[in-house]
Amino acid sequence: MSEGICSRRVEGELKSLDMLINSLVIAASSRQASADVSRRLSRNTPRLYMKCFILLSSLLAIFFSIIYNYSPALQFLLQTTSTSPLLNIFSLKDTTATTSPTRLITTTSQPMLKSTAAASTNTAKMAKSLLQHAKITPHRSSERGHSDHGWLNTYHSFSFAGWYNPKFSNFGSLRVLNEDRVRANSGFPTHPHRDFEIFSYILSGELTHRDSMLKKGAEGGQSDRFYRMHRGDVQFTTGGTGISHSEFNEHARDTVHFLQIWALPWKRGLTPRYHTQHFDDDDKRKGFVTILSPLKGGVEATAEQEKVAEPTVPGSIPIHADFAMGAGLIKPESAFEWRVGAGATEATKRKVFVHLPMTKGGKAKIRIDGREDAVLEEGDGAFVDRVAAGDRLTIESIGEAEAEVVILDTA
Repeated sequence: MSEGICSRRVEGELKSLDMLINSLVIAASSRQASADVSRRLSRNTPRLYMKCFILLSSLLAIFFSIIYNYSPALQFLLQTTSTSPLLNIFSLKDTTATTSPTRLITTTSQPMLKSTAAASTNTAKMAKSLLQHAKITPHRSSERGHSDHGWLNTYHSFSFAGWYNPKFSNFGSLRVLNEDRVRANSGFPTHPHRDFEIFSYILSGELTHRDSMLKKGAEGGQSDRFYRMHRGDVQFTTGGTGISHSEFNEHARDTVHFLQIWALPWKRGLTPRYHTQHFDDDDKRKGFVTILSPLKGGVEATAEQEKVAEPTVPGSIPIHADFAMGAGLIKPESAFEWRVGAGATEATKRKVFVHLPMTKGGKAKIRIDGREDAVLEEGDGAFVDRVAAGDRLTIESIGEAEAEVVILDTA
């Protein structure tokens, strides 16, 4: 019996020893696995750090690139204070020095930094589109109709007389925009008009307007029925039920240069009427001057309102249409804003035609809404569509000479 007990004790001890050995083997294996993992991590750690660094750098580069291209202030800060080549990777634009007034100018002059920053930020803002919802389509001077009759050299932005282009029939209520030059002692003899709003904007020279009921030499002084117009003058005619007049250059030597513009009225059969008014260049150099605005009373204006002929915008000429006209003289490297609708029109959905007359021998140039594809040279125009009353349309002068800009705002 004692032998059996001893045998069982030996078996138990052997089992305990076997379990201890298995435990030691497992522990040793675990330590070996841990050691292997540690060795692998130690070998791969530099690679992981490098990958993380590259990923983080890429994210930062993308972040600063977005901020740089949409923040004029940060653009200027980076360009004027940075000397590190690393910062240049954030720029998607050419930072080469240029004389263009819309480029940012790099400077190292610390005392001028504040004023330069302000000027550069303003310039950068002018070069950014503010009306991204607007559609702007240039109408090049070369696309206009053109006729030279000797006494008359004329360009048609819209179909007129013998020139017809279905693409350019009208733009809202704007129907005619002719840029005319009439030689001395010649012009348009007495002719009728009916159911159109017609106005002449004098750029240079002299143009005499005379109603058909007045005999030459017996006009009795200047009036709306007889007026010798010069630069800054605007002569306006409501054709209505019918009217006849002449526009003649009675000057002995000088050619007259003017814009002749027609608009469709809001209704037919109006009472014929003339208006003549002067708009000073000094005012046009301060900002856009409203030349025309709708007649107070609108389509349902009373006979008394027609007689008083009060415009919606004080100081402008009343027109029988949801239409406004503005004009400005913008010096190089400056910009004006036109408030769409002029704060006076009825329809909220608007169309604006911008025209740059040929007045500076090709030296004037403008940019619309900061867009590089909306740069106009003299004689060009632009259709600005999908805008609303209250939108602010920026016109920037980027040429060598002062730009005379005409705005025609229609429903």
